[in-house]
Amino acid sequence: MHVITTTSELTKFCDAAHEKDFICVDTEFMRESTFYSQLCLIQAATDDSEVIIDPLADGIDLAPFNALLMNPDITKVMHAARQDMEIFYMMCKAVPAPVFDTQIAAMALGFGDSCGYMALVKGRLDINLDKGARFTDWSRRPLSEKQLHYAIGDVTHLRDLYPGMISELTERGRLKWVLEEMAPQMDESLYTFEPEDAWARLKVRNYKKPYLAVLKAVAAWREREAIARDIPRRRVMKDDSLYDLALNKPTDVKALAKLRSIPRGFEQSSKASSLVESIASAIANADSYAPDVKKPKNRPPNTGAAVEMLKTLLRLRTEYVDIAPRLVANNADIERIAAFGEAADVAALHGWRREVFGEDALKMLAGKIALRLEGNEVVAEDI
Repeated sequence: MHVITTTSELTKFCDAAHEKDFICVDTEFMRESTFYSQLCLIQAATDDSEVIIDPLADGIDLAPFNALLMNPDITKVMHAARQDMEIFYMMCKAVPAPVFDTQIAAMALGFGDSCGYMALVKGRLDINLDKGARFTDWSRRPLSEKQLHYAIGDVTHLRDLYPGMISELTERGRLKWVLEEMAPQMDESLYTFEPEDAWARLKVRNYKKPYLAVLKAVAAWREREAIARDIPRRRVMKDDSLYDLALNKPTDVKALAKLRSIPRGFEQSSKASSLVESIASAIANADSYAPDVKKPKNRPPNTGAAVEMLKTLLRLRTEYVDIAPRLVANNADIERIAAFGEAADVAALHGWRREVFGEDALKMLAGKIALRLEGNEVVAEDI
């Protein structure tokens, strides 16, 4: 296998790859002790070549590879692309497109929710992967032949998977479904770390403006600290501490010290004063600073049975067409349909999802579809 360690070698590979229709890409990275992922390896494969790019090699410039990622005429094939996309966004300052995620495609081909790469390779190529090198410290050099062999397999098997998956999805009329499901991954907000938006990663437990304002302020404070120190968020302060701060709203270090969730002695640190200042400012400007979060509608009582019946119907309908249930509807979607029927604003009541499940879900709620046992099997039938 060829390991690229110079810009000239990388340029040569990328120049050839620009002429291809697709490129399979994967990364190896470390993030246990840092805020940003530390990129350690890039694996890439076209239809007739495969390479490992060493981004830690002295003097290497990744600009040729970045240009390849941003080429709109080349499909970037990845498996479970979210983390790789985050790294590439940081490299390119833009979202690579178009992308084909084989994990999402697998859902449309009957491989269940969040199918792992190993299971997909075994299921479609009948190859058992050796994952012994999975927990390698990829930042250490030199890497062994075993480590490199493991790494390159993450793209050479993708190369073998991609054409067949595209062909079958097209033949079964599901390629559009998959591309529609992949579209949200192109949203840049998924890959940015704007401190003022960090609150959105937390669970909102109270919808009053003072609570929301403080939650936003302390989440932004933590994000700035984590970025500045390049450490994981949890090393700055745990989520439970942020919820406690939003609830109790301490505006001086003495009040801060009384909270059980705050590490002992933190109130004496240089960071404590900036935290309480952020809280005080948020409280003073709560009306304008608090994020606009709509309180979810209360679910009508006694919908539990309807939820369970709809889940069973979803399983039956998706088994019949051989796709993963989550591609059609998640638990929250099911609960909203059970509670609000046609008024539920969920994807399952639109487009192809409505054809597969949504229409029958509404018919079941209207008493026009029943579930019954046929031997040991549950079947749904029109009434």
